[in-house]
Amino acid sequence: MNIKQSNMTRFRTPYCTTRTILKGNSICNVQQWLHKEHEAGVQAKTYIKKGLLVPDHVMTRLLLPRLEEMTKYSWLLDGFPRTLAQAKALNSACDLDVAINLNIPLETLKERLRHRWIHPPSGRVYNMCFNPPRVQGIDDITGDPLIQQEDDRPEALVARLRHYKDVAKPVTDFYKAKGILYTFSDTETDRIWPNISTLLNTKIPTIQSDARCASTH
Repeated sequence: MNIKQSNMTRFRTPYCTTRTILKGNSICNVQQWLHKEHEAGVQAKTYIKKGLLVPDHVMTRLLLPRLEEMTKYSWLLDGFPRTLAQAKALNSACDLDVAINLNIPLETLKERLRHRWIHPPSGRVYNMCFNPPRVQGIDDITGDPLIQQEDDRPEALVARLRHYKDVAKPVTDFYKAKGILYTFSDTETDRIWPNISTLLNTKIPTIQSDARCASTH
């Protein structure tokens, strides 16, 4: 479960996910770097083409310079930082106001991923239960076919979550020690979002004047 971009519209806050950052479809656009002979961009393309995770040092070299250019904005990151190394690198670049941790039951995640389809070129994500495309199996914007990723299948999810918990705990501990970690637990976006919205309402007016930032995990 993540915070949908539509939820963030009322805050007028740039919302950047790791997927859209690497696909070049967000305000934190690094696609121009991916198309240049920039060392980190070349490295990122290599990992992406192989279907591998982009390593910490490459992700931070791609993302942090873009965030440093956004000092006039508040922004929310979804899916970054994922590791302690990324968290420390981000901490050296800016002072986060809020780190949001979503604690969702495994069975809920399995059910959601079972109905999730994506448009790989853009990173658009659909869910057949609550956010379906207008035509089943077809991307709303391009008309391209949608796919289900192999690592979204239930058998792959368990292994992914086991790995995620191993790398995420140091990150949540890091932000807990800084006093900015907020954890929300539920099974439905409609039930969990009002609590997150209330939290952001208390933070964003200050953030907007100071150009500070937030992150979700």
